[in-house]
Amino acid sequence: MSLLSGWRAALRIARRDALRSKGRSALVVAMIALPVLGVTAADVTYRSSTPSKAEQLTAQLGSADALFSSAGIGPVEVEQMPNATNWGALDDSPAEPYAADADSAPVDVPGTLPEGARYITEQGVPATVTTRHGIITTDIVELRTADPLVRGKVELTKGSYPDGKDQVVATEHFLKSTGLHIGSRTTLRGPEQTYTITGSVELPADLWREALYADPGAVIAPWQAASDRDKKVVPPQVGDMTWLVEGPAGVGVPWSDVLTANKKGVLVLSRQVVLDPPPDSEIPRAAHAGQSFEPIELELSAALVTVIAMAVLEIVLLAGPAFAVGARRSRRQLGLVGTCGGDRSQVRAVVLAGGVVLGGVGATAGVAAGIGLTAAFRPLIESWSGIRFGALDIRPPELLAIAAIGLVTGVLAALAPAIVAGRQSVLESLTGRRGTRRSSRVLPLLGCVALVSGVAVAVLGGTSGDTAMIAGGSVVAELGLLACVPVIVGFLGRLGTRLPLSPRMALRDAARNRGRTAPAVAAVMAAVAGTMAIATYTTSVSAEHDYDYIPMLTPGTVALVLSDASGVDQLPLARAATERNLAVTGARADFGRVWAGSDCSVYFEKENDCGSLDMVKPKGESHRCPLQGAGAKKLAETLSADEHKRLMRSPACTDEYLDMSAFDTGSSKIVVGGAEVLTSYVRLDDPAAAEALAAGTPVLLNSAYAENGEVTLKAVHRYSDQDKKNRKPHPGKAEVTTDRLKVYVAPAKYAATPGIRMIMPQKTADRLGLHTAPYGSLYTVAHTPTDAETQALSASFTQAGGRFYLQVEDGGAAREDVVLLILALFAGIVTLGAAAITTGLAKADAEADLTTLSAVGAPPRLRRTLSGFQCVVVALTGVLLGMVAGVVPAVALRLVDLNKAMGAMREQPMDSAYTPIVLPWETLGLLAVVVPVTAGLLAALFAGSRLTLTRRAG
Repeated sequence: MSLLSGWRAALRIARRDALRSKGRSALVVAMIALPVLGVTAADVTYRSSTPSKAEQLTAQLGSADALFSSAGIGPVEVEQMPNATNWGALDDSPAEPYAADADSAPVDVPGTLPEGARYITEQGVPATVTTRHGIITTDIVELRTADPLVRGKVELTKGSYPDGKDQVVATEHFLKSTGLHIGSRTTLRGPEQTYTITGSVELPADLWREALYADPGAVIAPWQAASDRDKKVVPPQVGDMTWLVEGPAGVGVPWSDVLTANKKGVLVLSRQVVLDPPPDSEIPRAAHAGQSFEPIELELSAALVTVIAMAVLEIVLLAGPAFAVGARRSRRQLGLVGTCGGDRSQVRAVVLAGGVVLGGVGATAGVAAGIGLTAAFRPLIESWSGIRFGALDIRPPELLAIAAIGLVTGVLAALAPAIVAGRQSVLESLTGRRGTRRSSRVLPLLGCVALVSGVAVAVLGGTSGDTAMIAGGSVVAELGLLACVPVIVGFLGRLGTRLPLSPRMALRDAARNRGRTAPAVAAVMAAVAGTMAIATYTTSVSAEHDYDYIPMLTPGTVALVLSDASGVDQLPLARAATERNLAVTGARADFGRVWAGSDCSVYFEKENDCGSLDMVKPKGESHRCPLQGAGAKKLAETLSADEHKRLMRSPACTDEYLDMSAFDTGSSKIVVGGAEVLTSYVRLDDPAAAEALAAGTPVLLNSAYAENGEVTLKAVHRYSDQDKKNRKPHPGKAEVTTDRLKVYVAPAKYAATPGIRMIMPQKTADRLGLHTAPYGSLYTVAHTPTDAETQALSASFTQAGGRFYLQVEDGGAAREDVVLLILALFAGIVTLGAAAITTGLAKADAEADLTTLSAVGAPPRLRRTLSGFQCVVVALTGVLLGMVAGVVPAVALRLVDLNKAMGAMREQPMDSAYTPIVLPWETLGLLAVVVPVTAGLLAALFAGSRLTLTRRAG
């Protein structure tokens, strides 16, 4: 028999066997298809959510050929790169873009357009409009949204385009936030112009945008006219106008037109030029700057390479037990092949052919299901990421590669069962007896060596940044743990001595049938390892971002702040509105400003026309941040990440990177307040501190400013000639005073309190001759104010005079990496599916034992509970081992991040090098509980109470 005809027969046998055992074949196909599905879905989702250059241009230009805009420096010749992001005046240094001058002469942009071109304009203005809940500040954009040039940039989703001066369309996110709908009316505060919302639109590149769109001339011109008539109406603060241009038919806007526009001070973003850029020799900016316009090639990250390597291993380990079960279920058929003269190679070929047939079907089904799953979840992913897919980006070469990997690894997974089947004697195959084989004593030792070596290689790769070492070490470590599975399974049998009957039998059955249990455990382990690796890495990155985030306020608080000193008399009304509209808990903490000389928030127009108040930091090493100034870089080279973190959190260094004032308390960050500020905002519950404030002693939150329990205040009592009230008692030149104050020094951790460095009692300010005034209130809230609450409060502020604002600490925007979250989502799906299918295969392979159990009179309930506990044993063991295996690549990848962070810190010592490794405890709990329990319940549910007894051979 020739090789070709032999394989043709093997493939025919495998195909018929697959059709004969449809249930088992479906499980095998599912085992192969599941990881292929996950990888395919992740690939298509990533490609679709990453906009191409053409899609990015459509988001900016719509269907127009180019975007023209003034450079803002007058009719001065400029040079630009093809993408219009790097530009400069002709006489300017080419290394830096030219700074726009607001007072420059206007530029005739329409006069630079190509002959025969058509254009529409776009111009935005910030405005305050009414909502269902109150008022909101948003952008109103004058753009003819009905024009075909806007398609792709702004899309109508419901209703109709505006058709008149009193109509607008709103983004869907604006409607959701404000409680308005199509047909609602909104009023522009100030000129009091009312508009009807005729439709909802979306920006495909920014689904979260909150804005209103009106036709040109519908908002800005009437607003300016109202301001000209009534000086109480604040004029519109319009943004720069841009021109969306459609070039002559068949010509577009070529590079020559761009150069012509540049001569008159106009920048041009041309679709034609960006997609097909001219050579560097034709780009003046590139020649002068010594730059080139080359597309940036993306490199595969260490995380992506590791995920791909583990995905391939996962397919092998998931499909391996499926083919092992199939080979054992087909023992009699394989025995018949031997009785008909087939040799061992032909028996192996039959099993391998099953890998080809089922692997091909599984790979094809996985790719198709992955595409379908992405399409089904597309709206959810788009709304979650805030970007609308241009189209499902399906790249056949990548999908063929994924399917090929699934097919090849499926065949590789059938290799070990094929070798085992080829070694079985014909008699064992025909009788169904499995024979007795001793477990290998060498394999666990080799597994331990591989586990330790793999971990070492992965860690070494992480410290050196070698992607191949991380991926290879992680795979070797997982294979080493896999080799130890039979020993671990054998140990399980000793744990059930004192357990009830069903779990005791399940543990002993797992230990006795290691050949069946170990592959199933390995399959679950592989799936969980991938999920664990991704979850650990994403949790660690999220913890790093949380650490790096600098809050503007103490979490769980809001601040009511005066925006104009003249609004002090209306402050009680604003406080009442805040307490009425927000979910305030606890007592209100009022605070005030303190200053010396004339108030700089009032007398700021002239230089040196107001006073100043500063805290003087004492000299000495204990008061200076060693990460700033001379010797900082040399010190940074000797620091570890933990040592650098401790220095960064020290009071002396905390003051360096927390240099912004949370609610405009000035550079001194001194507020006037009482014990309520300590308890409600600072969260310093110390009776001694409260007593100090009551006695007139300031409380210092940053100990770096204290020396022997005292601080130094330097006040410059400089008064403006316009400050009639205070200038008369202080004639002559500015007076400089320096005072030493006894203070209560708070513990070091309170140095990071946002916006406050010291709390000064009113009596101390009076004693020092300083000026004070109420400035606002601090509140503890049950939750971050909602859009409705904020809009209602804004309306109340307007009624009270409008000289207030509410500052909210929202914890920062979501900072998770979209790609990693997508991988985590699909990894979780693969894990649950793999556990269910693998335990189902193990149960099918144990059918003979369940038959024996029924034959000796076991009740149906025992059969169900035994099946359930068998699956729990397999799933729980695989989950626990997978957790261990998944930590290895996650730790190695975080070491890569640590190296990068340490390098950046040594260049800029004040940059954070904190790179934590955080275990995802919630994910661990879900995996350790949900997966085994779900698998056990499903196995018990689908285990039949009745069993048809069959005659057993022998």
